[in-house]
Amino acid sequence: MKIILCKLHFDQSMTGEIKLVSTDFDGTLFTEFEKPPIPVRLQRLIAELQTRGAKWVVNTGRDMSGLMEALGRANASVQPDFVVLVEREIYMRDGTRYVSHTEWNDKCTRLHHELFDRIRPDLPGLAAWITSRFKATVYEDAYSPLCLLAGNNGDADKIHEFLEQYARTVPGLTVVRNDVYARFSHEAYSKGTALAEISRLLRLEPEHVFAVGDHLNDLPMLKLEFARWLAAPANAIEQVKHAVLNQNGYVATHPHGNGVAEALEFYLAAR
Repeated sequence: MKIILCKLHFDQSMTGEIKLVSTDFDGTLFTEFEKPPIPVRLQRLIAELQTRGAKWVVNTGRDMSGLMEALGRANASVQPDFVVLVEREIYMRDGTRYVSHTEWNDKCTRLHHELFDRIRPDLPGLAAWITSRFKATVYEDAYSPLCLLAGNNGDADKIHEFLEQYARTVPGLTVVRNDVYARFSHEAYSKGTALAEISRLLRLEPEHVFAVGDHLNDLPMLKLEFARWLAAPANAIEQVKHAVLNQNGYVATHPHGNGVAEALEFYLAAR
């Protein structure tokens, strides 16, 4: 069912100043086919918020090299204060470089290794089930022992359901999905829990946090327990739009970065 309503009545009780902005990257902040990939309108808005003392985190499924390369090509005039990589690792800007939040990242790495060691005997069977039924690529990378690239979203939906059924049998295991891509992860580490940790470092409550995303892997951070100010651009998938609207969030009329700017402007004007 298509969502017709794009804006909800603003709750005047939501009066906290926005001090932390968490944006998904691909399809939300950044769009390869637009010029510039990050709208100037949005860059100026983020810069103004940073001038006021707010912090900005790019919360992405990309790894460091992929994110830095894309930000470089975008020729952005603003830089994030924090980055969350592969939906779980936290890095903080220190001058011209990003340094690891070592305590968080070391524990994250250890728990993932322990979890993935437990499921490794099951991986050949999972991969065989997928490749015998679908035209899909199954592979291992540095972040998951089973990664998926499906041929289309319909196939990805069916494979996602199969992998989630398996994950429910393994304590701590979850499936992270974005479009036709998916991978395994530890349930304690997501865009949402990483955002909560950054909020803790900054001593901020959710009432001061804005979060925006467009796809399934953004749902863990698009929750009121992590951010009071929730938004989705017009190009977001229906599940994301429903999740945002059901929590009195804002779905923009514009897609991608212009939609992010629209949502931020709406909330800032309504305070």
